[in-house]
Amino acid sequence: MLNQKDVQQIKESGLTVESVAKQLETFVRGIPYAKIVTTASIGNGIEQISEENQQKLINFFESEKQQLELVKFVPASGAATRMFKFLHQFLEDYDPNEQTLNKYLKKRNHKELETFLNNLKDFAFVNEVRKKIRELYLDYKTNKKGKRAHYFVKAMLKPEGLGFRNMPKGLIPFHKYKKYYTTAFEEQLYEAAFYASAKDNAYLHFTFSEEHVTKFKDEFEAVKNRLTKLTKINFHISYSFQKKQTDTIAVTEENRPFRDEEGNLIFRPSGHGALLENLNEVNADIVFIKNIDNVITREHVEEVAHYKKVLAGKLLWLQQRVFEFLEKLSSENISDEEVKEIQSFLWNHLNCKELPNTKKGLYNKLNRPLRVCGVVKNTGAPGGGPFWAKDNNDEITLQIVETAQIDKNDEHQKAILNEATHFNPVDLVCGIRNFKGEKFDLKNFCDPNTGFISLKSQNGKPLKALELPGLWNGAMAKWNSVFVEVPLLTFNPVKTVNDLLQPEHRPNS
Repeated sequence: MLNQKDVQQIKESGLTVESVAKQLETFVRGIPYAKIVTTASIGNGIEQISEENQQKLINFFESEKQQLELVKFVPASGAATRMFKFLHQFLEDYDPNEQTLNKYLKKRNHKELETFLNNLKDFAFVNEVRKKIRELYLDYKTNKKGKRAHYFVKAMLKPEGLGFRNMPKGLIPFHKYKKYYTTAFEEQLYEAAFYASAKDNAYLHFTFSEEHVTKFKDEFEAVKNRLTKLTKINFHISYSFQKKQTDTIAVTEENRPFRDEEGNLIFRPSGHGALLENLNEVNADIVFIKNIDNVITREHVEEVAHYKKVLAGKLLWLQQRVFEFLEKLSSENISDEEVKEIQSFLWNHLNCKELPNTKKGLYNKLNRPLRVCGVVKNTGAPGGGPFWAKDNNDEITLQIVETAQIDKNDEHQKAILNEATHFNPVDLVCGIRNFKGEKFDLKNFCDPNTGFISLKSQNGKPLKALELPGLWNGAMAKWNSVFVEVPLLTFNPVKTVNDLLQPEHRPNS
């Protein structure tokens, strides 16, 4: 399927012919679906922590954190394109010279657009857009409603306007306070001060797209003094890019290499699973992971931080026990009683249902990265959830499984999916060092068989794309995992611009 020109292009892209050939084989062979056995639920893989124990865990975290290295890891390379999908459609479909806005809105179901236009004054970016309109469209005020709406959306999205179409989601104005607006990037920094800081310092690592890094740096310089004044915390940011060598080849529906007009191969970023490479370069005692768009207004931050500290306290408590057991297993003498104690801990606290009987087996089971995942009650949002799943060796473990990994044509699998009580909001606290203080190589704990093939398009032509095992599902499949229920208030993603009208994104001051 590959010619000499392809081979040259592959090498120039930092990939190898062997890896691309394997990817092409994967498209032909297909990726087996995950085998979910049952949903995780309260008392069956998901823990509810009482208020009293929450406070104990928070106190434990607070007492330990000063001697720990903490990092908050924020995937932030996503563009805001999908956030404005219905507005792109509006610019394409609507001609204000041909029909009135009311007629257009009634013609089809344009509820999202109607909601957006009826609430313009409530968006944090409204003043920036109006300023741009005054520069670009001098006839704005003299025009009818439809033309004004068209101008507004153009001033927002188009490159000659604010260019939100190609802006990273992290830099879109999200929250409107009395004296200023804030981006998701700034809110992530502010929030980190309340749980991911120690000794008056907060360290955050963002995964940016290379073309956006200057904008993020400029934004950091613009807001860091304000944030330090508000929180009394010094902020330090580091960043990395999704590595080009994690890109995967795109194919046609017939599994042939997809090519552009010049006959070049098309390579695509391979989903958030590619960020395992970035996470693997972070070295800290505790890593908090949270998506860039999952933020909340400042009056609720302390409540969100409360649950983050509960998860961190839980992680530290578990880790302390794990490290004690690993020390014992490393020594010459260990009693039968101690072996039973370790097995009991694995069963009751680390959700291990198949218990090793040998010292080596117990050691290998414990000596892994550890994560405590906050899960929220299922609200029907698309994405992954906590399930008991069976791997290729028929071992049943707790996993986060994406809906795309589940065979919806299998009635039994579909029934289990529909019974899911909880959802994964990407609220993770991770321990990535071993009991000797050395960093794990996280690539050793990934299940390479858990990627998936998705359908996309380019220039109107359908294509198939290969996604690597997702960062919080397949890429962490062999970690020790604990799931804890947290309230819905901690989960406020912004998938569409109208999500910013939700109360959690509307400051009171």
